[in-house]
Amino acid sequence: GVAGAGSYDFQVQAMGVPAGLAVPPIQNQPIAKEGTIWMPVPPPLPNCPPGLEYLTQIDQILIHQQMELLEILTGFEAQNKYEIKNTLGQRVYFAAEDTDCCTRNCCGPSRPFTLRIIDNLGHEVITLQRPLRCSSCCFPCCLQELEVQVPPGTPVGYVVQDWHACLPKFTIQDERKMDILKITGPCVVCSCCGDVHFEVKSVDETSTVGRISKQWTGFLKEAFTDADNFGITFPMDLDVKMKAVMIGACFLIVSLSF
Repeated sequence: GVAGAGSYDFQVQAMGVPAGLAVPPIQNQPIAKEGTIWMPVPPPLPNCPPGLEYLTQIDQILIHQQMELLEILTGFEAQNKYEIKNTLGQRVYFAAEDTDCCTRNCCGPSRPFTLRIIDNLGHEVITLQRPLRCSSCCFPCCLQELEVQVPPGTPVGYVVQDWHACLPKFTIQDERKMDILKITGPCVVCSCCGDVHFEVKSVDETSTVGRISKQWTGFLKEAFTDADNFGITFPMDLDVKMKAVMIGACFLIVSLSF
């Protein structure tokens, strides 16, 4: 499973919560829509982009890729869809890839995409934009980059692939492209019979503050489907915009490595 982030020694002022002010408790009950239990809608918070209030109250999320029957039977690459849940199993967001058929099946893992993330009110609260770039260490000047927009059209951060001869490495940046966090994966990214962890570290890489994990789902699912489960942990008091960028980092890692 995914280790909790509570043990990490990392203090960042929450973007949507003034210093010394606790996040108000949610009074709403979980919302059930078409058999799906959604996380209750949090109250609006000052200086917090609409739709990111959910992220002020969690330090761990689970991402489950939905299986498409056509893709299972034919191997034909379909548009990816994901449920984003909290640790109680309540859906926080729903994410859907927006690409054309030719791009998905011709460009493969390096394909450009737009991923739209919506809340339980049907509002698009986060947009992930990935242009067509190189992922080979032979072309260090044109590596992968993903832009995170909250709300759509307003960049709040970036995930940038760093060149390294052996390790998958990424940098999380804010809207001014200032480095905020680093991500380092294992030398060999293989999910055979075990979880795969990408450690999220401080900029100087001296302390670990979170983790992005690909969770082992069993032999049959791993061998015959693209359906994956991922977990993200981050400090509870991390800037909500950077939490959104970490979600974007998870999707970029998913597209490149799995």
